[in-house]
Amino acid sequence: MMAFLLNKTNILSHLRSHPQQNTDESLSRRGFHVEPGPREKALLAEDPSLKRFKSHKKSVWRLKRIGDVLTIVVVAGCCYEIYVRAVMREEARKQASGSA
Repeated sequence: MMAFLLNKTNILSHLRSHPQQNTDESLSRRGFHVEPGPREKALLAEDPSLKRFKSHKKSVWRLKRIGDVLTIVVVAGCCYEIYVRAVMREEARKQASGSA
């Protein structure tokens, strides 16, 4: 048990002694920049034959907004239905206990 505690404090002191450097390299995703080669540039280039399949940002935004509104309406409807059933069950329970 004592060896485990000593090992644990050793690890903690090691971590404290090597703070992370907050340089641009550690904050960037890859740490270095490599210029893309000709193949990568060709793959990233815009293809005119695919232009007609490209979605329009405004219509996509509108469709997403409609989906969000429908989701909220369905969730609200479900919550209302649960509430109504709970109230009706409570009223039925009160009537049953009042008549008995």
